Amino acid sequence: MAQVWGIHMQEWVGHDPIEFGYVGISWPLIGNIFKIEGDREKYKEALRSSSPNITEGSLPVQAGILYRFAHEVKEGDYVVYPSKNDRMVNIGRFKGEGFFVPAEEGEEDESYPNRRSVEWIGHFPRSEFSQSALYEIGAFITLFAIKRHQKEFLAKIEIGQIEQNDETENEESGDDVSITKNVSQQAVETTHDYVIKRIMSRLNGYEFEHFTAHLLECMGYTARVSEKSGDGGVDIIAHTDELGFEPPIIKVQCKRITEQTGEPEVSQLLGTLGEGEFALFVNLGSFSKPARVLERNKAKLRLIGGEQLVELIFEHYEKLSARYRTLIPLRQIYVPDIIEDQD
Repeated sequence: MAQVWGIHMQEWVGHDPIEFGYVGISWPLIGNIFKIEGDREKYKEALRSSSPNITEGSLPVQAGILYRFAHEVKEGDYVVYPSKNDRMVNIGRFKGEGFFVPAEEGEEDESYPNRRSVEWIGHFPRSEFSQSALYEIGAFITLFAIKRHQKEFLAKIEIGQIEQNDETENEESGDDVSITKNVSQQAVETTHDYVIKRIMSRLNGYEFEHFTAHLLECMGYTARVSEKSGDGGVDIIAHTDELGFEPPIIKVQCKRITEQTGEPEVSQLLGTLGEGEFALFVNLGSFSKPARVLERNKAKLRLIGGEQLVELIFEHYEKLSARYRTLIPLRQIYVPDIIEDQD
């Protein structure tokens, strides 16, 4: 019987899991987890040896993750991976056995050495899923069984409900620090999803351009929206002086989409630039790896995806007009800022 798993990896892993077809878990100091005997107590012993500062509360949770990834995940199982760097939900199927990739020198703390190959089937914006489904894949543990919304995720890749092994259990709830950290992360992610869905459902493309122009004005720029006919892909002209005579001039393109924007569209915007002009591309989704590479190599280019746009909305929310605060009703709350090091 196939199982549907959810897995988390940190943002710094980038596009590699999708590009090279794998998912992985960290804990590089423990070494090759596939060589540890198939017993949870053995994994606890290995964790104690490799990480002497680990707390007794988190020990069974982390040992359970390692055990499940090495012994319970099977070829043919499905995997749902919500990538943090581009806000996409990636769905695929495990293939083959697990394998170990030693970290390169100097990268021991930033690697996913224990991996499983994945055949990716589909990649979908978070906005295409119910908030309840997004909440389930926001579980605080790295690897977990998806149960309540299995059908919703599989439907995206045109697979119906599968017969599931009900004996597969998610690990204990974890220690207080892990649970508190999860609540904080869930609050942030839920709010980001909410803001993007409100913009998508309440604004059309031209209205989104006006919203972006207003946000730029809240940031201290003067901005005007181009006519609906467009101007070579330029939707907004922004500048720092009131009349717009002095450089720098910022040419802005807006895309009210939650999918990825590729390098060709970004290059087209760059092609409109003249002397003393800069390019800003804004969307509600993300940008492809080639587009991000282009941004790094072009000092006059800036890309703002959904994640960054929402952060700007948070930062300048009090300056937004009453109309837009009504469109995106928010209030400030405080959540715990948990430090990764629990020593």
